[in-house]
Amino acid sequence: MNLKNFEFKAAVKDPGNLEKKLLELNPIYIGEDHQTDTYFKVPEGRLKLREGNIENSLIFYNRDNIAGARSSEIILYKYSGDRSLKDILLKTMEVLVIVDKTRKIYFIGNVKFHFDSVKNLGSFIEVEAIDEEGNTGIEKLKEQCAWYFNFFGLEPSDYVSRSYSDLLI
Repeated sequence: MNLKNFEFKAAVKDPGNLEKKLLELNPIYIGEDHQTDTYFKVPEGRLKLREGNIENSLIFYNRDNIAGARSSEIILYKYSGDRSLKDILLKTMEVLVIVDKTRKIYFIGNVKFHFDSVKNLGSFIEVEAIDEEGNTGIEKLKEQCAWYFNFFGLEPSDYVSRSYSDLLI
């Protein structure tokens, strides 16, 4: 599945407070997922295998390391979580880093919210405005991210420009 999204990540001191604010909007709660993301060395972009109780996928994405909301081009392959895919990747590619996190997942329409607790890094919120069908348009995705950034009362200094993998390295 090829996706386009516009997203931001922010470091937060009190994710519970932001989660309470989100609950005022009656989001759909997907659940809490313990995720292990194994990043592999690739010539460009990022390739990670996500293993969780809720989400299991192989994800390739390209995204600029800029502070603020930014667009990503994503190729997502959902799999059942069986061990074979990981075994193939481990035998053929070099591991770059492993990210261990607990993630609470919510949705409002096409917007996905992550409240993350990342081992050795801290607490974060990620907001992803997702265009699965290719008909939403980047301007609408940008508007959605900007609205939620303001809704949560975040400051530009809260933005995180790099992926968790980069921060751990």
